[in-house]
Amino acid sequence: MADLSVTVDGLRLPNPFVIGSGPPGTNANVIAKAFDEGWGAVIAKTVSLDAAKVVNVQPRYARMRIQKEIVGWQNIELISDRPFDTWIEEFKQVKAKYPDRVLIASIMEEYKKEAWVEIVERCQAAGVDAFELNFSCPHGLPERKMGSAMGQNPELLQEVCSWVNAASSVPVWAKMTPNITNIQDPARAALKGGCEGISAINTILCVMGVDLKTLRPEPTVEGYTTPGGYSCRAVRPIALRMVMECARMMQGEFPGRSVSGIGGVETGEDAAQFILLGASTVQVCTGVMIHGYKLIHELTKQLAAFMDSHNFKTIDDFRGHSLQYFTTHADLVRRQAEARAADRARVDGMVTKDTQWTGDKFVEQSDKLVSNQ
Repeated sequence: MADLSVTVDGLRLPNPFVIGSGPPGTNANVIAKAFDEGWGAVIAKTVSLDAAKVVNVQPRYARMRIQKEIVGWQNIELISDRPFDTWIEEFKQVKAKYPDRVLIASIMEEYKKEAWVEIVERCQAAGVDAFELNFSCPHGLPERKMGSAMGQNPELLQEVCSWVNAASSVPVWAKMTPNITNIQDPARAALKGGCEGISAINTILCVMGVDLKTLRPEPTVEGYTTPGGYSCRAVRPIALRMVMECARMMQGEFPGRSVSGIGGVETGEDAAQFILLGASTVQVCTGVMIHGYKLIHELTKQLAAFMDSHNFKTIDDFRGHSLQYFTTHADLVRRQAEARAADRARVDGMVTKDTQWTGDKFVEQSDKLVSNQ
């Protein structure tokens, strides 16, 4: 029987499935629902000290479908618009009701040391078990150097991570933006700044499409829109590639640090792929918005079935297993040439049809057909 429990950076989870920061963790009520259904951990929707500056619009989502299936999801939603003091009270309530479950605060602030330190200290005092630093929201508030505007600058990111880790006594993960040329650079900076782990990836900046009747881009708000974050199944190949790149870098430079994989997870098999590429946990956000909190039951059942099919007893038995099979294109060419040369050597001079036997080389031809030389 597969054991789905994991211990990551000292945090013990009953399974590796984590509610990703966003609407599924937007208040104490839905966080409680997630814990009641059996999710391994919950990352609350991103909070900041001054929620008054956060003003959401409606509508703020757009979907991409293939036939009736939702494969892509765009959002132009901002971080939490609820007062920080309210969040502090709700963090306390959740931890009082679920003292043994893992509650992670997602936090985002401007480039001000005192703001980051304050938000860490107050959330920590409320009992949260870890932090995820949102360096990756691709839209909204870029003029304040928040979200991906900060995450795209490794030097800035490392400095902020160092502020947070100096103030925090619980694990800290940095959430990576995919809207960058090389995700290893900000990931490396976060780890140098003291973070125990990274989360990858957040949403990909996109334009979902244009309505060919109205000629307006979607989602349309009073006739206008702004680029937003793309998620759901269609982003999974990109997310897998970036998780792989981070995990390989961390193997060599930061052994023992963790990766939380994010991007299009809707099945246990999806999760298994992220774990095979080095993830210790797997986050789900859009999947919950489409399928609901009860999705966790299918996720755990499917992941356990995968593990049983390979006789894996624990998550660590296969975590990172597939990383060894990545190499360079030049190495692929070399390997293929060597394999073809070996095939030719085996076939060269070997009788494949009865008409090829000759009397003069009969013994030599017989020897070449012997398998146990």
